[in-house]
Amino acid sequence: MRYRALAILLLAALAWVARADEQAFTNRATDLKERAAPDSATLASLPDNTSVKVIARGGGWTHVEAAGKSGWVNVFHLRFPATVEGSSSSGSGLASLGSALGFGARTDQARLATTGIRGLSTEDVKNANPDPEALARMQSYRADKPAAQRFAREAKLAEAHVDDPTKAGAK
Repeated sequence: MRYRALAILLLAALAWVARADEQAFTNRATDLKERAAPDSATLASLPDNTSVKVIARGGGWTHVEAAGKSGWVNVFHLRFPATVEGSSSSGSGLASLGSALGFGARTDQARLATTGIRGLSTEDVKNANPDPEALARMQSYRADKPAAQRFAREAKLAEAHVDDPTKAGAK
């Protein structure tokens, strides 16, 4: 058990180091915190679209340098721009031939950053064991449409229509 916890901490530390010195921007006004916690002291207020230098990433908080200070920002208050390298028209004929055949450096690359705060790790998925009894229990909780409507009627719930925000004309 202790070795597993140590391995998880080591992997988390490696993940933080792998993302060091990355550029990001605030996507809203946010606070630069002393520690990775919402109740931590605020070191500075960062306005929307503030450029920050990422020192480390992990979980729901990102260690950054901004406004001449080092602190923590909620990861959901940052955007990480994708970097795309365009291909160059200058280059030797052999380089072009190698590229056409699939050898050599790729010229169109994009980087995508994702954040996982809760959920299953790769190891959890690899070590998963199906549990048919748990599945049967979960399926026993489902309700068909008439049962759901009956429940809503008995609980005196009112129907409400909500506009789809992705449709044109929605507020």
